[in-house]
Amino acid sequence: MSHTQLITPVQKNQLLPRAMPAAGREIKLASRVSLSSAQQNELLAALPRAALESLFEDLELVELPFGKELYAYGNSLEYSYFPTTAIISLLYVMEDGATTEIAVVGHEGVAGASLLAGERAMCTAVVQSAGYGYRLKTQSLRNAFNQGGALPQLLMRYTNALFAQMAQNAVGGRHSSIEQKLCRWLLDRLDRSPSNELKVTQELISIMLGVRRESITAAAGKLQDEGLIHYRRGNITVLDRAGLECYAGECYKVAKTEYDRLLRDVSRC
Repeated sequence: MSHTQLITPVQKNQLLPRAMPAAGREIKLASRVSLSSAQQNELLAALPRAALESLFEDLELVELPFGKELYAYGNSLEYSYFPTTAIISLLYVMEDGATTEIAVVGHEGVAGASLLAGERAMCTAVVQSAGYGYRLKTQSLRNAFNQGGALPQLLMRYTNALFAQMAQNAVGGRHSSIEQKLCRWLLDRLDRSPSNELKVTQELISIMLGVRRESITAAAGKLQDEGLIHYRRGNITVLDRAGLECYAGECYKVAKTEYDRLLRDVSRC
């Protein structure tokens, strides 16, 4: 059986890293959708007002707690998730439990968009930073997509940007140093966070990057010695973003350039 086999519910609980528990609180549904709240997601904000309001009957504002698994590899995709303040990690989980992050989704995008009937998840999606977002039933998204207009253009542009992120992660995983990988990982979160402070453990970072925890400890120490970050248990503060970007180099810039282009295109939709 290949390493991309469908994971059973029992295996899934065993394979998810301890830092990201499979069991989380149930998602709590909010009582109503508001225009201003929905527009915290940049894809939804880019829709013409009439197109966005046409989705209100099917959009649900939901709480996304840390560690909540939204879908797993091989699952049918029941919902698409448009984060507003939460950050979602897209993971590849091996049979032996080894986990690598292949992409991250925040307020700029969507996770779990399924536009073809019978399509199944090609990765596992887990909430990495607690917050809120909107979920939309898969069939509702397909119906809206098939109606044409701005939504299909936005989703196709976003897919291109997400692919650029995945491609750069693959290249960076092969050719970048541990310090460069850590810088890129921190910057990816910083782009999707409201402040320069990130609540995260070294164990979690090591799991996401697929490296030993000791390597992350050494890399974080080096970045702190150079005045780029301040690290204390469970919390990283970025002190010099420009320096972090310079250190990350191409490992970060290619995907960032594609997302910047996406946002420029989105603003013109």
